Amino acid sequence: MVLLTWIAEVAAEPLVLEPDDRQVEWETNTWRLGAEDEDRMSLSVPEVVATFERTASAIRSRIRDLDFHGVATFYVWHDEQAGQLRCSTGSVPPNELPFAGSYVHSGDLGPVIEGFLAGRQPGVVVTWSNPDAGKNAERTAAGQDVSPFPVWVTSVGTASH
Repeated sequence: MVLLTWIAEVAAEPLVLEPDDRQVEWETNTWRLGAEDEDRMSLSVPEVVATFERTASAIRSRIRDLDFHGVATFYVWHDEQAGQLRCSTGSVPPNELPFAGSYVHSGDLGPVIEGFLAGRQPGVVVTWSNPDAGKNAERTAAGQDVSPFPVWVTSVGTASH
């Protein structure tokens, strides 16, 4: 259950809130969390969700202790290509997260975690049993017909969004 330990450790890692320098925030506050197949199979969605919720609560407390008076969001998403969960904290509202692609923010972390736990590790070759599925994947890779990906968000700042 290494993943749960890593998620919990995020709450104690360096934290920078610099509304004028979002790149520094991104570089400092963004974490990549992976898990071996054995770990994925032994974890439940509620366990992982609860650990992220405790981490968000700890970050919220740290931000209050820093005397930061602004909007801040803790957010989690599943990077399917890398086979990782990723999380970050930024001094932005949920509708201004620093993603190049389209995303849908949600208060429900369950679907993000379900996708990660059911996902494959990177480097695994996927074969297409349906010839149209490969064509759809090619269009997606070319930037066409890309669906927004889900991102769990929770406010951790002292100002409301």
